Amino acid sequence: MDIPVYLVAGFLDSGKTDFINGILEDGFANGQRTLLICCEEGELEYNPKALKDVTVVTVEDESELTCSFLKQCEKKYRPKQVLIEYNGMWMLNRLYEDVLPANWVLYQVMTFVQASTFELYAKNMGQLMMEKIINADLLVFNRCNEELRTALRKRNLRMVNRRADIYLENEDGTSEDYANDDTPPFDLDQEIIDIPDDDYGVWFVDVMDRPERYRGKLVHMKLVMCHSKQYPGVDCPGRFAMVCCEDDITFLGLIAHGEGLDRFQNHDWIEVTARMDIEEHKAYEGTGPVMNILSIAPCEQPATEVVSF
Repeated sequence: MDIPVYLVAGFLDSGKTDFINGILEDGFANGQRTLLICCEEGELEYNPKALKDVTVVTVEDESELTCSFLKQCEKKYRPKQVLIEYNGMWMLNRLYEDVLPANWVLYQVMTFVQASTFELYAKNMGQLMMEKIINADLLVFNRCNEELRTALRKRNLRMVNRRADIYLENEDGTSEDYANDDTPPFDLDQEIIDIPDDDYGVWFVDVMDRPERYRGKLVHMKLVMCHSKQYPGVDCPGRFAMVCCEDDITFLGLIAHGEGLDRFQNHDWIEVTARMDIEEHKAYEGTGPVMNILSIAPCEQPATEVVSF
């Protein structure tokens, strides 16, 4: 029998235990035998009044968290569902690849970040921080003030994880959607929308989130040529971008159609004018924006090769 697993991730003092208390108090475990595996103990404790139908098992060392240990827990406690409060200093890959039993199905990953410590962790423990953000289905930055909200939005975290629901929780307990501004970042009334070299990342986020906004529009920009290895025959020029930290450089490309693309090699710099459209493609796992190239020519590399946010 499959057992749903809900994983709560984040560093110490990020709000994980507070969140678990909240959902338990709201009835998450009512009538459902729930196994709560605690891999990190902070100052806040679980509310004993909310632990009806909940068995808490504490794992103090990562080496103790093994597939055989979890199977023993399944046999002993017969849970209908599992909550895991995961240690922020442990890598998620090990949990996915080696620890979870085959019938323990990961339903949701919820990542919590104390907003004031995000920059510090991203700089000093980039891989640990980024994997928890990349894998999240729900991402919450808590204890935000206006300055922190502005800084986080400038990070364009949508580039790190496009599927997650992202919320900024304020110091007064209210919260707001990470993407709360629907104002276009460029003047869409221009005959040709010129995308500055340093603003490609901003444009990429917007066109991926709102492709219909650009449908039929002409755009002009400098790009790096890329012929996809994963999808042979597909051209996807774009730019390299530092999304969150120096260890997290990725290529942001869009599918392109048109004559002349095959004249250029991978990593060649090109200057293009294109008409935007939307189409379905397996690379997008659905529909996404495409560039129909109207003109293409070689160009010099911009002063800054890697864009940032």
